[in-house]
Amino acid sequence: MTETAKGSVPRRIVYPGTFDPITNGHLDVVERALHLFDEVVLAVAADTTKKPLFELDQRRSLAEQALKEFNGRVKVTVFRGLLVDFVRSQESRAILRGLRAVSDFEFEFQMALMNRKLSDNIETIFLMPRDTYTYLSSTIIKEIARLGGDVSSFVPPAVEEALKKAYHGGKP
Repeated sequence: MTETAKGSVPRRIVYPGTFDPITNGHLDVVERALHLFDEVVLAVAADTTKKPLFELDQRRSLAEQALKEFNGRVKVTVFRGLLVDFVRSQESRAILRGLRAVSDFEFEFQMALMNRKLSDNIETIFLMPRDTYTYLSSTIIKEIARLGGDVSSFVPPAVEEALKKAYHGGKP
């Protein structure tokens, strides 16, 4: 693990997800995490039961483009297998999960407890995005884009363009 300028070990948290696509809500959660941690590893899941719109490399690339404003404090990578194994490989002891609504909590709580059972020295930290993003989900954004709606206030520009291309051949 690299050391910070103060000579201490940096605090690093892993933010896993499919990020299909990454949204402004995800970016808000990353920004909030950077107030608490030195580094965020945004981990794009390769193994998913979901059927993503974007291929793994494109999800990773869109996330990298969206997060470059954080000046190297956010690393985007792909992960496969058990999350707790990946977290350890990143020399971290914390998992970041975003909560939008109470409906997210039950699933996320179960996952946090299972991850704790698999590795009791890894903690899950829940952060909520600002209220203007609590209703956002990648699924809803994809549906709006598919139906020709404006998603520009919900996603970074590169994601907006990728959605237009995916659904309408690049046409609005």
